[in-house]
Amino acid sequence: MTITPHTELIRRLADDFTALQDAVLADMNGMCAPEIAAALQDEALVGPVTVVLAHADVLARGAVRQAELSSRTPDRLRRLRAHARRLRRARSQAEARYKKERARQVGRRCRPVDPLELRVARAAFRPAYDESLRQELRGRGLPDETPQAPEGDLARWVWERETGVRPLPAEVRELCDCDDETFVGALLLDAREEENPYLQDDAVVERWARHARTALAWGRYAIGQTEREAASCAPAVRRIPLEALDDAYQNAAVLAARCREAQLRLTALHDRMQAALATGPGGELVGECRAAALARFAEARPEAWNVVRDVTAQHRVDCPEQADGCPHCHRALAAVLTDSLDECTHEDDDAACPEEDVDVTYGDRYALLTDLPDLAVVAVADAAAGDDSALCGYGWAAEDGATGHGHFLASSSGEAEVIGICAAALSLLDHHEDAPVVVLCDSVQAVRAVDAALGAGDAEAARRVCVFPESRELMHRLVRRRHRVQVRWLKGHVGHELNEAADALARFALRRVTGRIPSGAVRREKRGSSARWAGNQAPSRSRHERTILLSCA
Repeated sequence: MTITPHTELIRRLADDFTALQDAVLADMNGMCAPEIAAALQDEALVGPVTVVLAHADVLARGAVRQAELSSRTPDRLRRLRAHARRLRRARSQAEARYKKERARQVGRRCRPVDPLELRVARAAFRPAYDESLRQELRGRGLPDETPQAPEGDLARWVWERETGVRPLPAEVRELCDCDDETFVGALLLDAREEENPYLQDDAVVERWARHARTALAWGRYAIGQTEREAASCAPAVRRIPLEALDDAYQNAAVLAARCREAQLRLTALHDRMQAALATGPGGELVGECRAAALARFAEARPEAWNVVRDVTAQHRVDCPEQADGCPHCHRALAAVLTDSLDECTHEDDDAACPEEDVDVTYGDRYALLTDLPDLAVVAVADAAAGDDSALCGYGWAAEDGATGHGHFLASSSGEAEVIGICAAALSLLDHHEDAPVVVLCDSVQAVRAVDAALGAGDAEAARRVCVFPESRELMHRLVRRRHRVQVRWLKGHVGHELNEAADALARFALRRVTGRIPSGAVRREKRGSSARWAGNQAPSRSRHERTILLSCA
């Protein structure tokens, strides 16, 4: 093992967040001492460097946004923007280096390779092989539910078997047992008040990593609220809102760093699990169980086993990696095997089996609109979301010339699109008492979320996409009138007139709420847009005419 002369320096940088961040920023600006620059290249700091750059990146973009809303000089603003660009570039480079180092570590990791036949059978005949493995585990006296999905849970099973059942501290048990909303609140408290050391426990770290992005979204929510307040004030009275905006960016920067740290700690936990699976006594037991499960599979499915054996034997003749056990060949072989089996399976049963439904709504180039009622009111909705703030703009344009736009707070682009759909539908429902309303949108995620809520009659069906209370309230209002509403997918950014109008209105609304356009310009643009659409659209269209209008690029 190579001994670095900067071991103590590396250890100090790894343990001191502020010192590491100062060193990384100095290195980025070319002002770093040679010994510190050398220490930063050590593989032990590859992950921590991504954490400090995630923190610095958010702060730099926050400084730019505050300068845009304040009376900073153009020269100062240019310098802040240049610094933010350098940080964004350094962060991208650090993430790329981390991925490269991870690939090297995985390549160096010494772990036995299962026989090629076993890996091909496991990949091509997953249900049958899993059942054979489950039977083998049960035959060795393991509980029926351990593990429930054998290949997916074996690493965790071995890890828990070899580390033993340990009593959890009360603070860890509390984090494990609380509901998701309370857990996210604990993550926000960790970022804003005091770091919680119990998040690093092996029992909690996976949940931490899973909910860290939700906590980060709430950090962006606070930024959006304060940014909107600052932009609505006159520049001369923005001091207090800008101080609040600075606090919000400080909290969001900590959340970004903690989110990245959670991912690194989860990766380390999984590495330890895999090491236990590969080298520990539990790993030996797993190897025996897998080999015995393969024998069970061969006995239960002799035809499939013969095909697997023949395919692997033919492959070994010409494979250049044969000496290493063909470690990367099983996926391609399994894919070829699965395709060939699909082609020759149930050839005689085609007439008896109904043709499988084709998902044309999301897979086709354009939305299919031939089945729309003649009296349906059709509109296209779109949204625009920012980078750091949760502020989003939405816009919509209808066939009859009606348009609308506004702003909300959204945790993601998908939630912003849901807001646009709901706003368009609710407005049209209010102005058309009896006609059905169809809203088109170019976001598959948003269409599926609204579809699920309307179909179930429950706004909570879209809870995974609708994180913030504003969008949930809109969804509840729409679900109460679901019998007159449909939502469809439409290919975006292909020259569709209504889609382009909705996109322009959404971007305009976002620029307006963030203070980048004076209010008078918005009022003039809104009047102009409404007049143009009212003049260009016919009062009503047949179903055939509507299909042509909405399906041409």
